[in-house]
Amino acid sequence: MWDPAVYRRFGAERSRPFFDLVRQIGAEQPRAVVDLGCGPGELTRTLAKRWPGARVTGVDSSPEMIEKARADPGPVDFRLGDIAGWRPEPDVDVVVTNAALQWVPGHQDMLARWVTELPSGAWLAMQVPGNFDSPGHRAVRELGRTGRYAGRLADLLRDDPVDDAAGYAALLTGAGATVDAWETTYLHLLPAVPGEDHPVLRWMEGTALRPVRAALDEADWAEFRAELAIRIAETHPEWHGLVAFPFRRIFVVASIQGTQS
Repeated sequence: MWDPAVYRRFGAERSRPFFDLVRQIGAEQPRAVVDLGCGPGELTRTLAKRWPGARVTGVDSSPEMIEKARADPGPVDFRLGDIAGWRPEPDVDVVVTNAALQWVPGHQDMLARWVTELPSGAWLAMQVPGNFDSPGHRAVRELGRTGRYAGRLADLLRDDPVDDAAGYAALLTGAGATVDAWETTYLHLLPAVPGEDHPVLRWMEGTALRPVRAALDEADWAEFRAELAIRIAETHPEWHGLVAFPFRRIFVVASIQGTQS
């Protein structure tokens, strides 16, 4: 279960990659724009402002996220749906998927298929986190694969479910697209607030720890979280009231030209 309130912690830091991605899309007057993995919808609404003449749709597999997105009025149609089963309609000229494909096994094949299904002149823009080798993620895997947690968590913990920028560029170029791909490491300086949990732990609760939380009962989750907090504090020390949190992200913007089948 996704919790929109927890996910929206550190909203400015989470939204910056979205805007860095969308800024590179060259579409001028798209007919339809789709945001796959739209979450609570705030960022999707900015697409409607950029392209006011387009039909903008947000798709997410979380009922909680879609409920939150639909609570605010606006020109965007929010739909409950699974990215893995999504297929573009003939007039979809822009597809955006931001920090979502890492949850979709086999998304590489899906991306290549979209290139052949989108119309000529369309744009496909994606961003995925590339920080699965970070100290926090390594701590989650190490803890989750030991002792009494292993039976419930081992299959949920992913070593690295995404490619690097070069891998995605090769994939989409091979499918016939013109590709701009890059990687950026953001150095987030997160405030360490007295009386609150470690900020990196609070960040990870909004995303990476969601399946762990769902797999454990209340008592085991409390113990897992407490042990993880110790490990995270050791690798992410506080200085001057801040915690440095490097976060690598992978971006790809593909322009689709020529006649598609």
